[in-house]
Amino acid sequence: MSLLNDALRAAEQRQNRPEVAAAYAGHAHSRGHRRSGLWAMVLLLAAGLIGASAFWFMTRNSGEEMPAEASIEPVSETIPEPEAGAGEVSEINLADSQPADSVQVVAEPVMTEVENEPVSEPPPAPKPDTAAPPEATAQEVAKAREPEPVSVEASEPETAASEPVVAENQPAQEAETPTPPVKQARETPEAIDRRVSRELSSLLRSGETREAEQRLQELASTQVATASREVFARQMLVQGMADRALAWLPESVTESDAGLRLLRARALHASGKLPAALATLESAVPAVDQHAEYRVTLATLLQQAGRNTDAARHWSALIAEDDSRAAWWVGLAIALETGGEINSAVRAYSQAAQLPGLSPSLVDYVRERLKSLQAG
Repeated sequence: MSLLNDALRAAEQRQNRPEVAAAYAGHAHSRGHRRSGLWAMVLLLAAGLIGASAFWFMTRNSGEEMPAEASIEPVSETIPEPEAGAGEVSEINLADSQPADSVQVVAEPVMTEVENEPVSEPPPAPKPDTAAPPEATAQEVAKAREPEPVSVEASEPETAASEPVVAENQPAQEAETPTPPVKQARETPEAIDRRVSRELSSLLRSGETREAEQRLQELASTQVATASREVFARQMLVQGMADRALAWLPESVTESDAGLRLLRARALHASGKLPAALATLESAVPAVDQHAEYRVTLATLLQQAGRNTDAARHWSALIAEDDSRAAWWVGLAIALETGGEINSAVRAYSQAAQLPGLSPSLVDYVRERLKSLQAG
């Protein structure tokens, strides 16, 4: 019963401060209804304490946690009771608006009674001028939460700003990565010779003969330079400098190349060395389809040397390869006529007269020989 008395005294002390409830409710508390509300609250608390004590005695052997749970249940039941029978609007609004404060005040005596501890004085109620802090607190909380979007917005530019840094670093990384060296194909001697021969042709057309010859000398010191020798020697023959051409056409070089042998034979013939020229050409005669110019030069020089049968043989080989060349028919006709084969010579002259491509002077010569041989 001492616990019940302590609870009653605590309830009376709380009820003796009507200004606190009035301040929280927002209006003055009525003096007429204070006593009736007080007795109703006392009766409800007494009933709750009696029930809690009975439950505690019944379950004290089960543990210390169960009474604490039982003591809390009556407190939760006391909250809706004033709505049904008390009729005090101000007290009900107070309990609804400040649930935390009312529960703490009621729960403290119950817990102390269960645990047999002395009843502590109730916490001082806030004064009326402190009723606004909840609103201020809500505003402060709202203000405290406002910077959160700011931090998010600030982080986005940082991310965007960091991206160009990565983009700028990429070219640096690419620049640091060594590019594999491009393997250039090494020029073969033949390719170098062809390239230098084109350079020599350009220099010779420009009249830079000395410079071209010096360039040829540099190349000839490292290789045979067949194409470059042929370009330079041919140009020297055109300019009438056979000796200068022969200087670049030694027999040791020309014996393995038909084109160089032909140029050497022409240079020798231009120098008045017909037997040497024929010996050079007959040392290795190529096939007609490989070098027709070589055969024409050889047949012509054979005719000049009086070797008409050999000359006619080479002309016949050329005509067998291509019978549309009028000049070849003329060469064959001259070789046959000189060799005493008149009928064959007339047929050759007649064939040459029917084909185009002869110069006017050669056309006149063919017509004259035909008249002479046919008049016989």
